[in-house]
Amino acid sequence: MKSVLNTLEKLKKEPIEKLINTRMNEFASFKNKSDNEIFNEMCFCFMTANFSAHGGIKIQREIGDGFLHLPQEDLAKRLAELKHRFPNARSKFVLEARKYKDNIKQLLSGFSDDKIARNWLADNVKGLGMKEASHFLRNIGYKNVAIIDFHIADFLVKNNIIQPLKSRSLTKKKYLEIESILEEIAKKSSLSLGELDLYLWYAETGKVLK
Repeated sequence: MKSVLNTLEKLKKEPIEKLINTRMNEFASFKNKSDNEIFNEMCFCFMTANFSAHGGIKIQREIGDGFLHLPQEDLAKRLAELKHRFPNARSKFVLEARKYKDNIKQLLSGFSDDKIARNWLADNVKGLGMKEASHFLRNIGYKNVAIIDFHIADFLVKNNIIQPLKSRSLTKKKYLEIESILEEIAKKSSLSLGELDLYLWYAETGKVLK
């Protein structure tokens, strides 16, 4: 773990710290945004699953409010045009989740803990597993859940923090085991899990996205 902590201390002294702080402030601003804007961010997280962050950002920019009203067939067609790998499945996830688009803020405000909110989303919103639900919550200002994608897992493997994974698809038990390790790293680095994800993602990819 020492090598990871050293990497984080180095990054926190570089301009990357300012960029990550800016990104975290952008996420925090969602507390003042509408239900529909928050739902749009949920749709972004549908798009990135088994795809790419860059691709998800492009699709979110191109479709915009179409996530709120396009018929499933039209949305699937647009996703195919934008080169998404799973246009039909993702469009169906969006359509099914629209029942939450006008009350998602109220719904989430009823949970006393970030992880309880994450577990509810993973259990009740088709298309949001543990990773995607965590990603969505972090992107709308929740700081205390870990986003464990293959970039983060690979970084931890390279630094001998975890053993190589047998599958990129994590069980809930394995997800929580890795999250507990990340919580320890975050605590020792004086970072939230949300901030830690951005630092580790940068360490592995050289980029800060969302």
